[in-house]
Amino acid sequence: MDSNILKFNGYLEVEKELSQNTIESYIRDLRQFNAYLEENNLSDIIHVNKTLIITYLMSLQKSGKSVSTISRNIASLRSFYQFLLNDGIINKDPTINLQSPKQERKLPSILTPKEVEILLEQPNLNCSKGIRDKAMLELLYASGIRVSELIALNVDDINLYMDYILSSRDTPNERVIPIGKMAVDILSLYIEKHRMSFVKDCDEKSLFVNYHGKRLTRQGFWKIVRGYTNQAKINKNITPHTLRHSFAAHLLQNGADLKSVQEMLGHADISTTQVYTLITKNKIKEVYKKAHPRA
Repeated sequence: MDSNILKFNGYLEVEKELSQNTIESYIRDLRQFNAYLEENNLSDIIHVNKTLIITYLMSLQKSGKSVSTISRNIASLRSFYQFLLNDGIINKDPTINLQSPKQERKLPSILTPKEVEILLEQPNLNCSKGIRDKAMLELLYASGIRVSELIALNVDDINLYMDYILSSRDTPNERVIPIGKMAVDILSLYIEKHRMSFVKDCDEKSLFVNYHGKRLTRQGFWKIVRGYTNQAKINKNITPHTLRHSFAAHLLQNGADLKSVQEMLGHADISTTQVYTLITKNKIKEVYKKAHPRA
């Protein structure tokens, strides 16, 4: 390994205290750039200019590398040359004003209302586990909360008389989220008649409990969703977050205002919520193409 890359590796480990995965990505990118220079009999990695770096990035693009990979390479090179500049090894940073390629904003994957209905019908309501699972799925879709917020809920966070839940209690992001009748009905059934079949300790506050009587884990819930997805035979990659995305998109498609959806999702910036309007626009285009005789 080039001695300066070795020094940079030590800097990332000791001073920046980055994760091992991040460090390995940086170093791998730099070694590939160094190999490119050597293979093409170009300048060494210290004595390069912006034109040479741009040429390298163009070669990555031509070889089929993704926008995200190229952007990561730019970040690695920029960090490396900033280190060399600050250490007095070079006098000018060749990556200054180097622009990262614009990444296409990926739209969240959502379910259709019919697919949501099929998924939520999968739990067996003749047993306590099915009631619990149904309550979790209904609540996730009814409220749009994150998985971490779902499993963090305590029984006291649920108000079945006023039809709302209190999410992220005792944090700056605490918010009150309304829930619909179907979620309220199954939660009432679970809390009143089935939750105690899981609980081992009467002082347990967790709303959703596993077979060990402890709070259900994130991994545990992911397995539950995967199982019902397979059972429903829905040909989509469904994660717990898919129901959150579907919650937001379906609200907007049915006339909810963006600000209200932002508050329910707990987004700090409304631009994060605006991505769901793109899904709505795509849906309108699909309807137009299917319905208009001259589309």
